[in-house]
Amino acid sequence: MAEKDSFSFEIKISVGEISKSSKRWTKELNLVSWNGRKAKYDIREWSLDHEKLGKGVTLSEEELRTLGKLIDQEIKRLDRGVSDAVDYDEL
Repeated sequence: MAEKDSFSFEIKISVGEISKSSKRWTKELNLVSWNGRKAKYDIREWSLDHEKLGKGVTLSEEELRTLGKLIDQEIKRLDRGVSDAVDYDEL
């Protein structure tokens, strides 16, 4: 279990890498136990050695399932090429 300042964490399951930055940090989805508590799903950037971490989002199983449904809906909308879709480049 790794310790950082006033908290500890343990990556129980590495679910997968989402992306890699030019600084060689990876954005990952993992199952992480924070301060010895029950593990939760976690999305954040990590250094290659997992000693440094960025800000992230921690989700319960129910929140992960809801996020998955929202992502599926958005992907379907994108795949349809809906003409009234938001142009994110203009935001």
